[in-house]
Amino acid sequence: MSVTASSSESPAAAPPGVLAIFLLFLRIGLLSFGGGLTGWVFREVVVLRGWIVEDEFMSGMALGQILPGTNITNLAVYIGQRLRGPAGSAAAFLGLLSGPFVAVLLLASVYGVLKQLPHSAEAMDGIAAAAIGLLLVVAMRGARRVSKKPAGAVALVATFAGVAIFHVPFLLVVLMVGPLSVAAAWFGGVADAG
Repeated sequence: MSVTASSSESPAAAPPGVLAIFLLFLRIGLLSFGGGLTGWVFREVVVLRGWIVEDEFMSGMALGQILPGTNITNLAVYIGQRLRGPAGSAAAFLGLLSGPFVAVLLLASVYGVLKQLPHSAEAMDGIAAAAIGLLLVVAMRGARRVSKKPAGAVALVATFAGVAIFHVPFLLVVLMVGPLSVAAAWFGGVADAG
């Protein structure tokens, strides 16, 4: 696997340094609450910095969702790998998790006091709504991109129906739809090239 993307794959002339990767993911980890990190990472890495292109991001997001572990941690490791190899992966992973680890330890010690503050429940509801909004932005971008190809649209609908409507376990849906989607993409790419 290539450590850095070629200039045709990524708009960045040179990948960021390991310290820059660590500091970005440290900031994201420290300033995020209750989810929605995928949308924030997309904004920071693709839109603002141009470190990777949207296709690479969506591939990493899909991979992160099917691998064991938390999606955002998997995505951070993927992005770090694409930018700076194993050192980039370690920097993204440590940056993302070290800040929240310390913050949780500190907050746990004062949780009883914070819970008693007026409007604390309303503040958490607002934070949750913002996180859901960020997730919806990324989901809509992904759906729009996938829907341009019939095989991708079928895989999207089949996955949604299997998990949301028929309550099939996610792993089973991935094992059924994943290979079919990959085959359709493979044969579609071969047909497009021929």
